Amino acid sequence: MWTRRTSLFRWLVLAMGSGLAATGSASTEVPAGYRHVASEYGVPPSILYAVALAESGTVIESTRAIKPWPWTLNIAGQGHFYATRKAAADALVFVLASGRESVDIGLMQVNWRYHKRRLVNPQLALEPYQNLRVGAQILQECFGSREDWWEAVGCYHAPSKPNRAARYRERVLAHWRRVAFNNLPTGIS
Repeated sequence: MWTRRTSLFRWLVLAMGSGLAATGSASTEVPAGYRHVASEYGVPPSILYAVALAESGTVIESTRAIKPWPWTLNIAGQGHFYATRKAAADALVFVLASGRESVDIGLMQVNWRYHKRRLVNPQLALEPYQNLRVGAQILQECFGSREDWWEAVGCYHAPSKPNRAARYRERVLAHWRRVAFNNLPTGIS
């Protein structure tokens, strides 16, 4: 299992291999992969990225930047960050085989119990673009029923628990403020 002390180099190699690495070192730049998937589903890119930061963000020790980590599992309320997709997939298969289905998976921490049809199988659930697309689809569906992006963010995490949704929305909003501010067109502040 990977800890938060893994080097930036290892993270960059893995993230670049997934096609989701940000250009530059700013943790608040919306990477191209997120922008692409957001446009496929009509989700604001900064909101999609802020949700990923809230869901699977981890501090890269050498830069102190927070980045979403694709090989993340949340098992029984405990976040686990793995160094490789294979290690995360092996852990996921083991957990699912033990009968536990409430596992949050990948960049967007999509819950297996509620979304296994969308995730298809444990290996695909950890494929970064598949995971990102499922998360974007859930956000878009929440927006369709709520007609407000911030309500959709709360729905993403806790569709039937308003207090939990509100707390989660605040967490995502804190990430979004940094992301949105750093993605304004040049000359706008």
